[in-house]
Parts: sequence; C-alpha cells; structure tokens
Amino acid sequence: MKQLLEQYFGFSTFRAGQEQVIQALINGQSAAAIFPTGSGKSLCYQLPALHLPHLTLVVSPLLALIQDQLQFLQNKGISASSIHSMQTPAESSAVYNAVANGQVKILFISVERLNSERFRLFLKQLPISLLVIDEAHCISEWGHNFRPDYLKLAQYRREFNIPQVLLLTATATSKVIKDMAEKFTITPQNITLTGSYRPNLNLSVQGVTSENKLNVLLPWLKQRVQLSGIIYVTLQKSAEDLANLLKQQGINATPYHAGLPNERRVAIQQDFMAGQLPVIVATIAFGMGIDKSDIRFVVHYDLPKSIENYSQEIGRAGRDGLQADCLVLANKNNLNILENFVYGDTPEPSAIDYILNEILQAGGQWEVLMNSLSSKSNIRLLALKTLLVYLELQGVLQPAYSYYAEYKYKLLVPENELLGRFKDERYHFVQAILQSSDKARTWATINFEKLQSFYSSDRSRVITAIDYLDQQGLIELQTKQMTQVYKVFKEAINENLRDLLVLRFKEKEKSEIQRIHFLLDFFASQKCLNLQLANYFSDSNLQQPCGHCSVCMGQVAVMPQPPVLKPLNQYDFEQLSVQISDKLAEQKTPVLLARFFCGLTTPIFTRLKVRNLQGFALLEAYRFAEVKEWIEGHMRPE
Repeated sequence: MKQLLEQYFGFSTFRAGQEQVIQALINGQSAAAIFPTGSGKSLCYQLPALHLPHLTLVVSPLLALIQDQLQFLQNKGISASSIHSMQTPAESSAVYNAVANGQVKILFISVERLNSERFRLFLKQLPISLLVIDEAHCISEWGHNFRPDYLKLAQYRREFNIPQVLLLTATATSKVIKDMAEKFTITPQNITLTGSYRPNLNLSVQGVTSENKLNVLLPWLKQRVQLSGIIYVTLQKSAEDLANLLKQQGINATPYHAGLPNERRVAIQQDFMAGQLPVIVATIAFGMGIDKSDIRFVVHYDLPKSIENYSQEIGRAGRDGLQADCLVLANKNNLNILENFVYGDTPEPSAIDYILNEILQAGGQWEVLMNSLSSKSNIRLLALKTLLVYLELQGVLQPAYSYYAEYKYKLLVPENELLGRFKDERYHFVQAILQSSDKARTWATINFEKLQSFYSSDRSRVITAIDYLDQQGLIELQTKQMTQVYKVFKEAINENLRDLLVLRFKEKEKSEIQRIHFLLDFFASQKCLNLQLANYFSDSNLQQPCGHCSVCMGQVAVMPQPPVLKPLNQYDFEQLSVQISDKLAEQKTPVLLARFFCGLTTPIFTRLKVRNLQGFALLEAYRFAEVKEWIEGHMRPE
C-alpha cells in the first residue's frame, strides 16, 4: 500500500484514518469514512481501486465533484472515466467501450444515471469490485441533504452483485451514521470517524442587523486584501448585488450562482482555482468539488441552511493547514423565510390522497412519469420522490424497473453496411429492429410492439443491441421520457396509510424546523463553537473549549431583534386574494394561498404562471403558520 501511495500519489505517509479504511477494503470488507472536508476521503477508494481486480464504481451527487476527481486521477496516470449527460454520443460510446474492455479502473456516475435501463443492463454484464458512495449522508432521511434516489443504492448493490461498499461523507450525526451503516451492513469496527475539529480554522460569529452587514464586512475584508476567500449568500440576486457593492469599494469580487450560463460558471471556478479571482460571492451552488488549498477566509453574509452546510462550507478554508478565518454575520431576519421553505415541501393530505387513488386504479403495475405526476398531484418533485420511497417502505410499491418511453436513432452509416456487420440469427434480429421502427425523415423510433410481430425478443435484448450499435458509432441514439415502473401491492393500502404518511411528512418537517432553530441557537450560544460542533458530529477528540473561537475570545454574538412586521390583520385579504383565487378556482385551499403569499413555488403555480399576480411573495417575511391562520380566518363561512 505504501509503495502504491508513493508511486501514484507522491505521499510517503497516510493522513489520519486513511490507512484503517484502505486496509478494511483490501481485506475484502465494506467500510465507511467520516472525515472532515478536505482531509483526503478520495484516497480511500483511489488507492484500493489500483489493487482490486475489477471496476470501482463511484456514485457522486455533482458533476463538478466528478470532473475534479477525474482530472486528478488522469494526471496521476490512473485510468478513470465518467458517463454523464453533457457528453456527446461519440464521447459516451467511447467510455462504454473502454469500460466494457476493462480499460477503466474507476468509473464515476451520478445517482440519477442508475435510473437508466440501458445503463443498468450494461452494468449487469460487468464484474464490479467496489461501490463507492460519495456524500453518503444523502442516503439517510435524517441527513441534511436526503436524496430519495440514494435510498435505492442498497438495492442496486445487490442487483449488480457488488461485494464491497465504501461510504464517504464529511458531515454525519450519530443517527445518520447508524442509518447509513445499517443499510449497507457495515460493522462498527469498519466505521472510521477522524473528528470534525480543525485547529487552524478561527470561527467567529457577529450579531449584525441586515442594514449594517456591509459596514462590518468592508473593514474586515480590507484587512485581507488579495487573500483568497468565499462569501456565501442565500439568493442569486444577493450574490450579484453584493459583488457590485464590494467592487465599488475596491475589492475584486465576482458573483457566482446557478443562474449564470454553464461556461461562465466553469470559467469563474477555473480562474478562482488559478488565483486570478481572489473573492467569490456565491450561493451554495459554489464550493462542491473546490479543492483549493489556500482559501484564507469563508464569510457567511447570510445564514447557512444548516449546521451540516455550515461545517461543509467552512471546511473549504485552510486546507493547507495554515490559519484561516470563518466569519458569520448573523441575525434572525431570514428565520421565517428559511422555515417557510420547509413548509413548501410538505404535500397536502389531499395530494397524498390523489397519489393513493392513482395507485388503486393501476393494475398490478403502475407506470409513472415523475414530472407529469408532480404537476397533476401538485407535489414538488423531491417531495414526490420521498413519498414514493415511503410507499416502498410501507410495502405498497416495489420498483420493478425504469425505462425510457422513447428510443430514437439515426443511422450514421448506410443500412446495408450496418447489417453487413452481422451474420445469421443476429443479422435477422438487427434487420427486424430497423424494419419495425417508425421512420421519419432523419430519425427513426424503436417500436417495441411492432417488433414482436417481426421477431420475438425481450425488451432488454433490443436495448442491449441498440446500445451496441450506438457504441460502435453505427447509429446516434437519443432517449426521452423516463418512466418508472412499480409493482403494486394494493393489500398494503389500508385506512390508516394516508394518516401515517401525513404524520411522516410532519415529522420530517418538524426535524427540519428544529435543525434551523438549532443553527440559530448555535450562533447565539455562550459555549465554545468548536466544542458544540464536535458534540453535534459525535466527535470525541475535542474534550475542552478550543480557546480561539469568538466565544472563547469573549465575544458572544448578540442577535439584533428582527424588524417588527406590520400586523397581518392590517392587510386587505379580499383585495390581495382576488387574482389568485380566480386562477385557482376550485383548487383553492388555505395552504395553497399561504404558499402563494409566502412566495413558495409549487407545480400548480408554475403551470398557472402566478408569479406576476398581485400578492405573490408579499408576506414572505412572515411565518407560514401565521399566514395560513390569517387566511383561514377569512375563508371560514360566516
């Protein structure tokens, strides 16, 4: 191991925890590594991948993370590739071929890639040594960034017969660690937790009114001119506005957010990494996969979304081990807005009823187009995925498979040349696929039903065949309309199910709200900030106050009182609700009106284009529950 470490990575020793995790994998066991951001989690699979006989499959939530890792490995002479939606057909075909021929040691994919029937059939043909799950806290419902698709990874591991798993994350509470380990049967001795405390990060919190934030930030930044840093804000507009204000004051700041064109975002990231842009003002879209060692400061101009987000975001500072400063400018002004986002994700009981009725009307199988069902049920996409996972856990649904409703192709060589590649039975099979297709001028669409009358063959063989033609550069393939197919067990739907699902979402809502309040209590606390973080993340390494955070330095943050809001009863409900009531008609409910006034988007609002109506987001600074109560008071029959 030490020899490989030096030969490929140029290190003579392992960092804390790395050797323990790597040894478990070399011994044929599964493992979990909970290491702070920037402390070398990636090496825990990169090194074993060189030793293991077959493919290492890495599931990562973000393309930026994948691109970073790929570049690093290719520079080290390690054969690594990825399959992703930004590739041209020729590029992805080349990767498929290289993987199938055993020329790739490490393959990176997003979790969504596993929804592709084509890709799953491809994986089933491959020997895979190790499944690596990056940002593994996404597996747990109790994690800060739960992603329903991650829940299926345990099932895929069994389906593809992968003997070993490695879970990687920087932020996990003891509850989340337990949940992750149980899903992948990882024994306690193979869970390595190196601790979250980093002594070179100086944590500081200042209570500041919104109006005064810039006055506090400017002198602080002017002491750090030309140093590299990130300033986090909540909204895209705030990133633009603050960067402009800082520029006017002579600070070279650049805005970064998901609303910018992709090429612009890539250019900003590259210039920041190269040291040409010192300060980035960013939403949380910036930072995942940023492995720049000399970031000297991280500022939270607006509050982070959670303790876990805060820990990850400050973790980007001081990776070279030198001193770095992490400042939070805190007040409670955005508290209601943060809470309201949580309420916007909870489906109404009537929406859950809609889904249960759809399932009851299905036969033994239920086919789901997610975007369409989200729109019809008025449940946001992530919440809908979560609901379907809950129904799986209740034994109502079982994922059978997913497929693209449409496979289109165009020939890149003449048809006789393509058929000339095959003989005997295979020739007739491929000929039947081409002849049964529905042809337009350039593109043809596979017609699975018509094909059966030409040539009896199961669907998976057809997809494997057209996939092969695509990989060989004989056709260009396009897929559309991902359809999820579930087996339905109607006997599991009982009179208590709807209430149980409503309760489960309420518990999730309550857990998210508690997380927000914990965050505020943490920033206003009189206890050492680092010690609190260590306790939250089950880190027993730090036993006493750190001595260098703002609390230890005697500067406890005093939160200014948020501005007093005008009483709701002084607003004219009848006048403000006229336009939205007309749009919603019979679909109008107190919850929907409250979401409208609080500026929370839902599928029905997108469909009805309500953003420009009178009253939208007018009450976003108020608590959702209070707005809903105000509406109910006006909607009650006299």
